[in-house]
Amino acid sequence: MTSEPEAVFYFDLGSPYAYLAAERIGRLFDEAGGAQPEWQPILLGGLFKRFGRDSWANGPGRAEGMKEVERRAEAYGLPPIRWPDPWPGNTLVAMRTATFAKEIGRTVSFSLAAFRQAFAAGRDLSDPDNVFIAAAASELHPRALRTAIVRDAIKDRLRAATDGAADLGVRGVPSVVVAGRVFWGDDRLEQAVEAAAG
Repeated sequence: MTSEPEAVFYFDLGSPYAYLAAERIGRLFDEAGGAQPEWQPILLGGLFKRFGRDSWANGPGRAEGMKEVERRAEAYGLPPIRWPDPWPGNTLVAMRTATFAKEIGRTVSFSLAAFRQAFAAGRDLSDPDNVFIAAAASELHPRALRTAIVRDAIKDRLRAATDGAADLGVRGVPSVVVAGRVFWGDDRLEQAVEAAAG
């Protein structure tokens, strides 16, 4: 019988704030001496639909939000942000790939490779070729991947994960859920780590 993870990190590969959190979360949990969180891909678009919201990237705060992401990346010592064109794009194939990667124990390696493709290299994850580059970097077999991303089981798993996250009160990404508490936002990552360690 497997025990429930102490913390679950919910993300969508199209979110630059989720990228910022993904680059830091492993180190922060290590430094706190806690078990690593489970990484759970979900569809941000599904949360928007459920909660009647839209991305800040489609609103008047877009330019300001992009500058803030760039500022944080610099503060965290990450490479300068290179924005994919278009952004935001359609991450469905990328998120199905992340779901397949989770199935075979490669969520973290694939997701970090894909995030870096998007926000460090500026490559559009709407283009399956860019997703496959990230998949190759994390040793996902291309033929197995092509079969997996059209499987109903993978589509259903991603949909169920998104619905399950929404049921827990996850309204956006990045979110970390610790013992039923939702910590939403890159700026709440340290609080989530503290709650998990405590």
